[in-house]
Amino acid sequence: MDANAAPFSRELENASDFAAISSNGLVSICGFGSLLSEKSARSTFPRLLNFRPGVVKNFRRIFAHIAPIFLERGIANVETKEMSSLSVEPCIGESIVVTVFEISLLEVPAFIQREHEFRFLEVAVVNSSEENAIHLCKAVICAKYSDEEYLSIRCQGNKDVFYERYGKHGIQQIWRDDILPCRLYLHHCVLAAKNLGQDAFESFLDHTYLGDRRTRIREYLDAHPGIMKEQPPEHLRDRYGG
Repeated sequence: MDANAAPFSRELENASDFAAISSNGLVSICGFGSLLSEKSARSTFPRLLNFRPGVVKNFRRIFAHIAPIFLERGIANVETKEMSSLSVEPCIGESIVVTVFEISLLEVPAFIQREHEFRFLEVAVVNSSEENAIHLCKAVICAKYSDEEYLSIRCQGNKDVFYERYGKHGIQQIWRDDILPCRLYLHHCVLAAKNLGQDAFESFLDHTYLGDRRTRIREYLDAHPGIMKEQPPEHLRDRYGG
């Protein structure tokens, strides 16, 4: 990690690490993109509990990794490089409005496999970005990884695992700074943030960046207003409808 990055409690590498921050057989998960939508969150975690907003300090959202699910669903544009999903990364002075909810520890192995390309970090969730914010819970958030770590740690050096998840789609590098948001996914996330409330909406616009780490999503949408006018295809309307 960057020596100037914001502090966090620790990296969680396996299900037993998740269990160490659990309570009563439950572990808290942060949503910062599609999971800002309770409907989306429940489509992934049907038995989630206590869905609510929160704030994670000293982190920012970043569109900097290729999501193979977008290629599989036919909503990624390889030619324009509009194929990125969201992650977060430590950044002193930033803060993001997130959602937080609990899932059973029994669901953690499936969660780890589903979010295979991410670094899992333990973070503190508070109720606001103010100095006197009240601590809500410790939670797991999906943060930026690196290609080298992903191949050596998550894939355990097995290039066949990498091929099955990425290589068969022609992807040789996951984490990049020259890609752009998948349009339907960005549209969905903006709607989800807006539906969560004004604070979440403003947070998403001003604390979410392209891979260049300079361009905020507010600026990007101002330059590309057509993104918010597009509608998902019928078979994906529920999944990407906000």
